[in-house]
Amino acid sequence: MRIRTIFVALILALAASTFAAPQATAPHDPPLIDAAGYQKILEKYHGKPLLITFWATWCEPCRDEFPMLNELIKEYQPKGLKVVGVNLDDDGDLILMRRFITRYKPAFPNYRKQKGGESEFIQAVLPEWKGAIPASFFYAPDGHQIGHLFGESDRATFEAAIRQLLASNSSAAAGK
Repeated sequence: MRIRTIFVALILALAASTFAAPQATAPHDPPLIDAAGYQKILEKYHGKPLLITFWATWCEPCRDEFPMLNELIKEYQPKGLKVVGVNLDDDGDLILMRRFITRYKPAFPNYRKQKGGESEFIQAVLPEWKGAIPASFFYAPDGHQIGHLFGESDRATFEAAIRQLLASNSSAAAGK
């Protein structure tokens, strides 16, 4: 009888400690944005050289570029570069997106385009853009878009565009 009482007490203590233990939290999903949200991102980084990259987990070239962009931000952030990612995955791909972000641990903030309003969103980014990804847009500190890359680009292409962007920052600072 005494062994049974000890056994039951042990099981109850184990159960209580399991429920009291902190549970693993799900990764935070990137905030949803629409065209107005995109404009707020541009306003937030006004005065800084900015690279905004559009990606999705179903886009193989996007998946290939992501780790490289992560390396580039670590290299060029001390020189003033800001990078923002905008994910275009559908709601059905949220689990894949969460796993991808957990795996690659982006060194830059990411947002997710909310469903709907595609034409308005594209107008906010660049009217000539058809929405194909990967796509990256470069904004001078004055907020004007000074370039873009459509389709998969290699590290040398990104670095040349980033150096040009940072040079626009230097010339803007020299003009003050």
